[in-house]
Amino acid sequence: MRVGIVGAGSMGRAHAAGWRAAGAELVGVTSKTGISAKALAEAHGATAFADLDGLMAEVDVVDLCVPSDLHHPMTLRAAAAGKHVVCEKPIALSLAHAEEMIDACERAGVRLFVAHVLRFFPQYRTAAEAVRAGHLGNLGVMRFKRVSAPPRAGQASWFADESRSGGMICDLMVHDFDYAAMLAGPVRRVFARSLRAAHPDSPRDYALVTLGFESGAMALVEGGWAYPAGVFRTGFDLAGSDGLIEWDSESSESIRRYLLPTGPGEAAEVGLPLTVMAEDPYTTEIKHVHDALVHDRPFAVTPQEAATALRIGLAARASLRSGRSVDPAEVA
Repeated sequence: MRVGIVGAGSMGRAHAAGWRAAGAELVGVTSKTGISAKALAEAHGATAFADLDGLMAEVDVVDLCVPSDLHHPMTLRAAAAGKHVVCEKPIALSLAHAEEMIDACERAGVRLFVAHVLRFFPQYRTAAEAVRAGHLGNLGVMRFKRVSAPPRAGQASWFADESRSGGMICDLMVHDFDYAAMLAGPVRRVFARSLRAAHPDSPRDYALVTLGFESGAMALVEGGWAYPAGVFRTGFDLAGSDGLIEWDSESSESIRRYLLPTGPGEAAEVGLPLTVMAEDPYTTEIKHVHDALVHDRPFAVTPQEAATALRIGLAARASLRSGRSVDPAEVA
């Protein structure tokens, strides 16, 4: 399998290491900054290409590690060239563009994987497996936290431009929207409040988004570009009728699971043995993509699920504008 990476920033470097670990041939790299492309290519014995067309002529898979506003046009070009596409999240910045990307890949007979890497973090994977196994009973309330420093200036400044990134809600919080919808199913109500909605000129942003699910479950998602430089904290707790699972990135424990006693004298807490970060989650993700392509197996994240996460993010932004709860189904 011959792979080409578009974009030589932090995601490009993470994906390049993943493809190498997966055993794929990293043929080349192209990026807006030719110097960065050359450095990444040389680090992996690949070639730096001047443009996307030149790269696509030599590869089977195009891996898009570029600003979110470029996902749509570059996916359409790759699909038209008959190349499989790996695309960083969010899938796109509008549902219309997401649908065009999915349709274009289906018509071309190529596959589209949207890199929602959160699903490949060991703590989140273990928690999801416990939920699917019924260990928590019926999900009731979920809480998620994802707060980091604001995007730095310079090459990464596109993150702070909502027209290019979708803003903090669609770029950062979309991770937890995807994970919550995977666990609890369709979302019917979204209500959001944020710092930047109240103070548009704020250099930082912080938001609370409440999700109401068709199942009756609810989720509170906390997100922010608000911490000092170098600080990034995440966490979750999942409460159901039969127990609770919780984890936070500041804890020395990998994960904690609390189960309600099922009989007199039985222990209420059962620990899950789990090593922290036995493998870089980005590498785990890329290995999964490689395996799915080589053996024609399903992706852990479907393009439709990625579009659902985007829809929830767009509903949250609509709620910020209206001040009311929004049904994601009504988001165009």
